[in-house]
Amino acid sequence: MSCCDDDSSEIEPTSMPKLENCLFSCELSSNVPFYTFQGDEEEDLEHFLELRTVCLGEGAKEESNVVEVTAMNHQGKTISVPIAHLHINCLPMVSLGEFELKAPVTIRLKSGTGPVTVSGLHLIVSDDGDSDISEDDEDEEEISPIKPAKKKQKL
Repeated sequence: MSCCDDDSSEIEPTSMPKLENCLFSCELSSNVPFYTFQGDEEEDLEHFLELRTVCLGEGAKEESNVVEVTAMNHQGKTISVPIAHLHINCLPMVSLGEFELKAPVTIRLKSGTGPVTVSGLHLIVSDDGDSDISEDDEDEEEISPIKPAKKKQKL
C-alpha cells in the first residue's frame, strides 16, 4: 500500500521541479527474497527511494538476517551494499535516516529467512517548467549562519 502527498503547494511550478512522495514498504522472506523498485518510465519523471527503516517481522527466527541494496553508484556502475544485519535478540530494527537511492533499486534478503520489512518514501520529481534559478532568487534565499547558544552562568 502507498499513500501519496503532493508537496507542490509550497513550490512554484514555473521555477522549480514538482515533488510528490508516497509511502513505500516491502516485505522480504525466504519465499520472496528480493524486491525491485523501478518507478514509471515517463521521460519527465525521476524516481527515488528514500529508505527509512528495516525491521524484523512477527515470527522471525533466532538467526541473522542481512539485507542489501543494489543500485547505481555515481559512476553509473551497479553495486551491492549491505544496509542492515538484524537479529531478533539484539537488533530487531535499524533506522537508516534518509538513505536515498535513484531507481532502479533492488532490495534483497541476502541471508536469513525473515520476515523483514523495509519501509520509507517513494519520491517522484517532475520538471514542470524552467528549473533554473536566477542569481537574484538565490540571493533572496540566503540563510544567516546559526549562532551558538549562550551558556548559563552558575550563581
